[in-house]
Amino acid sequence: MSRSGADMAVTESRRPAAGWRRLMGRQSPFGVVNGMILLIIGLLCIYPFVYVLSVSLSDGNQVAAGRVFVWPRDINIETYRYVFSDSSLGIVRGVVNSIIYTVVGTAVAVFLTFMTGYVLSRKYLPGRYLIMMLFVVSWIFEAGLIPSYIVNSKLGLVNNPLVMILPTAISTFLLIITRSFLETIPDELEESASIDGANAFQVMWRIYFPLATPVLATIGIFYAVSTWNSFMTPLIYLQDKKLQPIQLVLYQLLINKDSNSTTLQDLVVHGHHVIPRNIEAATMMFAVVPILLAYPFAQRYFTKGITVGAIKG
Repeated sequence: MSRSGADMAVTESRRPAAGWRRLMGRQSPFGVVNGMILLIIGLLCIYPFVYVLSVSLSDGNQVAAGRVFVWPRDINIETYRYVFSDSSLGIVRGVVNSIIYTVVGTAVAVFLTFMTGYVLSRKYLPGRYLIMMLFVVSWIFEAGLIPSYIVNSKLGLVNNPLVMILPTAISTFLLIITRSFLETIPDELEESASIDGANAFQVMWRIYFPLATPVLATIGIFYAVSTWNSFMTPLIYLQDKKLQPIQLVLYQLLINKDSNSTTLQDLVVHGHHVIPRNIEAATMMFAVVPILLAYPFAQRYFTKGITVGAIKG
């Protein structure tokens, strides 16, 4: 190899190291320390999820012996097969109920929040600030558990699936974000549509609704997570086990181990040991994974919707 070729090879080998040093040189000590702290916090947040997944996929003897920390031991899916096959646990029924409540509840909530936010964003609506203030006051000063139970009971919402949908159909916080976002849309669009002969409903659905996709996706995620993770509402109002969501089923398996709850026992399924900890971990995965899968579909709208609505508000 010629000397020039050797010099070029040495230069090429040094470039990555030099680039790395330049990159690190641009970072302040505070930025480096802050990044390390955030990385540690992120790992601490992820570890419980990884551990529960590993327990649900491991053999029961390995879990009982304390050999499962990060990776599964003796990997198998017999725990999930048992959960699906044993209807007495109510896990599959709870997942189905949660999916129904979340899908229907989110659709109703987004629909009502959008219509209310659109009406309150119209500058020509008389008394719109007073109406908005009534929403805020009812949000800050809640009636409390007993008055809410009395009202819902009078409305026939006890042991009624609608209790998971109607009482929380409009969140004042998300209503403010929606109204603020709609106020950023130029009024000239509505004026042009009105000149072309469009009525108020056509303007709302054909112009404002498509333009509000970012904020609708944002509030949809908030509503979906809130409905899926709802615990106190079904605990108080849904005594019928056939109507209970997965969060309440998980509560009964983990905490409320009374005489009416299903007793978990050690089992051997297709040569693999399944212990109560396996079943509890699998139930936790059923309670967490579905709502995690919904977020990526709205991720590209999430930041834009929450930022624009918050800035205007």
